[in-house]
Amino acid sequence: MSAIDPTTLRGDWSYPTRIRFGPGRIVELPEACRALGIARPLLVTDPALAQHAIGHRALEIARAAGLGVAVFADVRPNPTGANVAAGVEAYRAGRHDGVIALGGGSGLDAAKAVTLMVGQDRPLWDFEDRGDNWQRARTDGIAPVVAIPTTAGTGSEVGRASVITREDSHEKLIIFHPGMLPGQVIADPELTLGLPRELTAWTGMDALSHCLEALCAPGFHPLADGIATEGLRLVHRSLERAVEDGRDLAARAQMLAAASMGAIAFQKGLGAMHALAHPIGGLLDAHHGLTIAIVMPYVLARNRPAIEGRLARLARTLDLASPDFEGVLGWILDLRRKLEIPDSIGALGVAEEHLETLAGRAAADPSAASNPLPFSEPKFAELYRDALAGRLGG
Repeated sequence: MSAIDPTTLRGDWSYPTRIRFGPGRIVELPEACRALGIARPLLVTDPALAQHAIGHRALEIARAAGLGVAVFADVRPNPTGANVAAGVEAYRAGRHDGVIALGGGSGLDAAKAVTLMVGQDRPLWDFEDRGDNWQRARTDGIAPVVAIPTTAGTGSEVGRASVITREDSHEKLIIFHPGMLPGQVIADPELTLGLPRELTAWTGMDALSHCLEALCAPGFHPLADGIATEGLRLVHRSLERAVEDGRDLAARAQMLAAASMGAIAFQKGLGAMHALAHPIGGLLDAHHGLTIAIVMPYVLARNRPAIEGRLARLARTLDLASPDFEGVLGWILDLRRKLEIPDSIGALGVAEEHLETLAGRAAADPSAASNPLPFSEPKFAELYRDALAGRLGG
């Protein structure tokens, strides 16, 4: 790997929140906490990171600066309502005044849900992202949060929502409130250098999907389209490099930026990729990024009539060999093969007997509303069958 000048990978951004981007910036954690008035943070993360050098370093930095930090790490890979409730209990018992969210999408989502719920007296599910449910929340009770992503995937560090699994129904629900947006983000690509190859691939495909679905979502939103297009350019340039050489700091930094860009862009909307993936994750506890990677080409094929023009422009931007829809689809299929992504949701444990339940939940998922084409429950069932059989429909 060629030498990298760290100064070229740094930036201080204020959109959509305060972002401290660059290698080594984890040392600014105490400053970020103080900027939000946090003196006694609860560090929310997953069990693996709590035992990892990254978690230990965050704790050491916070404690050395005199912050009264404690750790809550009871977070599953697909966080549940029980995880959030336990985090709220830990927050209140420790008399904390803010949260440090450390991790990939699961840790960040759980932490953000905790920040919402520490000041509420309603159940978590009352704040599902439907209609004006978010207006039920007591805004003065939402805790401040510093978000530190350790994967380049969900972009949850710049999002206003969390995906939480409801245990009694095995559904993934989106919990939303504008106040859940972290007040400070530390995006340090050095924290992603040790991410295993398969997790780099799976989370990277999630970042790709956010940019791609946002670009394809209907409606006039040139700001989101521009951010999504540049995010896709960064993914095209850097995802394979990050997977093949986990120590490539430039590739890691570009993927970390692309992940945040995807989450910013998808305020325009997502689509059937996420509508298909959420029910599988809730029912079978499958990894979200891997699920997205598997279903991606099947959704593109079904959406083709509505997105050919957009993807032709994207193909030209990425300088693909074929400057059209086929060029983008070919890139996705080739990328999936290189990253050793299965071509069937059967690899996740999905079977024919699951499809009716999954299709009903996909049709009801909020992401379905912004798909480029309206898909009914039977259409989602067809999509699941395509993805189970490894058959590109359209």
